[in-house]
Amino acid sequence: MVTRTGRCGTSETRLIVVRGNSGSEGSTLAAALRAARPRGVAVLGQDVLRRQVLHVEDRPGALSVGLLDLTARSALDHGLHVVVEGILHEEIHGNGAGVVHLVAEHVGTSCCYRYEVPFEETLRRHATKGDVAHEFGEAEMRSWWRDRDPLTGVDERTLDAACRAMQALATVLHDCGWG
Repeated sequence: MVTRTGRCGTSETRLIVVRGNSGSEGSTLAAALRAARPRGVAVLGQDVLRRQVLHVEDRPGALSVGLLDLTARSALDHGLHVVVEGILHEEIHGNGAGVVHLVAEHVGTSCCYRYEVPFEETLRRHATKGDVAHEFGEAEMRSWWRDRDPLTGVDERTLDAACRAMQALATVLHDCGWG
């Protein structure tokens, strides 16, 4: 895996990491952040890079881990704020690798969030996603599922099932100093 190392971003850039099981509302929060700040924010969806761009499995050392890192660093180095969104499992992005490495080397403000939503609720939320709901179903979601999956090495704020999109958006905007 090729990963750029060294400091990235500026003191003005924001790196926002939103993690959670499929169907937990991470992509909804990322879209809400884009709507709230339509210019100057790069939204990097793990699934877009992994499944649509590269079509690779989600595993340690996968090409998608390096691409996510390089893309985020490039955007941050060009003065953009970055939202990294996805499942982002600990065994792939933790222990000083992947997202943890990116957060550690970001010069500006980094804010990390992890959705912890019961499996049944993620299924219900996934079913409301229109055309996307037909791309995969319960079996795939169950295979990706992690009950608790904190990222070792970053300070994450937990968002539970009661924290819906607008409340989560207000929290992130406040934490980033964009309130």
